Amino acid sequence: MRKQPQLETILDSVADGVFTISLEREITSFNRAAERITGVKREQAVGQKCFDVFHANICQGRCPMEKTLKTGRSIIDLPVSILNIKGETVPISVSTAVLKNERGETVGGVETFRDLSDIEELRRELTRQYSFGDIISKNHEIIKLFGVLPDIARSSSTVLIEGASGTGKELFARAIHACGRRPEGPFVAVNCGALPQALLESELFGYCKGAFTDAKADKPGRFARARAGTLFLDEIGELPLDLQVKLLRVLQDGVFEPLGASKPQKSDARIIAATNRDLTALMAAGKFREDLYYRINVIKLSLPRLAERREDIPLLVEHFIGRFNVRTGRRIAGVAPEVLRLLMQHDFPGNIRELENIIEHAFVLCRGRLITPEHLPLDLQGSRNGAGVSGDSPQASLKDAEAAVIRSLLAEHGGSRAKTARALGIDPSTLWRKMKRLGISA
Repeated sequence: MRKQPQLETILDSVADGVFTISLEREITSFNRAAERITGVKREQAVGQKCFDVFHANICQGRCPMEKTLKTGRSIIDLPVSILNIKGETVPISVSTAVLKNERGETVGGVETFRDLSDIEELRRELTRQYSFGDIISKNHEIIKLFGVLPDIARSSSTVLIEGASGTGKELFARAIHACGRRPEGPFVAVNCGALPQALLESELFGYCKGAFTDAKADKPGRFARARAGTLFLDEIGELPLDLQVKLLRVLQDGVFEPLGASKPQKSDARIIAATNRDLTALMAAGKFREDLYYRINVIKLSLPRLAERREDIPLLVEHFIGRFNVRTGRRIAGVAPEVLRLLMQHDFPGNIRELENIIEHAFVLCRGRLITPEHLPLDLQGSRNGAGVSGDSPQASLKDAEAAVIRSLLAEHGGSRAKTARALGIDPSTLWRKMKRLGISA
């Protein structure tokens, strides 16, 4: 395939990478932007198979150029990753089309690709602003917690994390451990409500050989395994009263006794406790010891429900899609506007864990690049039948979702535009313009 010098000059002036291939999949042209993005010189690329130049993550089995040559259909803005000549991963978006001669016969293909490195770096920077470890949020209450978590982590004080099931209590515990004085130490978790009372004591404190009939060897408990690290006591409100006494001794004296032991052992684990129950109500009912409560309640973190931090739903959706893309090898790009609207209006009784399950459910059913309402669980699909919902345009759906977030935050902050704007991370004047556009009264 011969090129006119004028055409080569035009292609070299384009900011996007452009290359063409023959029907034998050999590169026949390679513009200057393609050289810059890949680090491969034109003289090296021309005549090579395209997969030997790009080393893309879709070259084996899912090549868009191969699909275009077989079907004749163009592909637009497919996000992929390639390796440049230095072995560095470069995120790009590719578009493909067939090349035909003057008789209408297919003679090859053309692919354009855009370097997304700057966009990806900006996205990562924004994510860093709204993240702490694996925790992602732009909610003002969570952002305030981000500000104090490093100080909490550097201390050795006991921490109590309160929050409904699925709000991310263990994520916060792990973040405190990872940023603490001994991040290389073990993080040991035990759910106090998941084990029978008869087993819970031996799980926590361990036992010695001969302590009971089937104790044929020493078994270290969770306290022993968490030495020089962190012990996370999840659902501590379920701990039986007799074990509360023993836990209190560990916190007071720094020692514990395995079952059947003749002398106590030193505890060297930081304690982080969590509960989804009201411990003060349990104390009033005589089901939780007051002295233990004040031992674990040195630093208290209270996590809001997902329904109270709806501005985080788009961030979390993107986060879970990225996680499941890596886990499954898929390339799902996002959710349809109607899906986002449904999620923004959902109450999420199961909180963040429920949202994660919804995205995983959608991954099982979605065969394309966009999650649409039919990929959602049936109970969420049922909420589509409200008046005027199913016929809404994507633009209307996005406006509804945006309006729902703003109204929710205004209500949460007693109508204060300044506080609402701060929670959204925007200027108050920007919020005022959005409210005016969406018809939201002050």
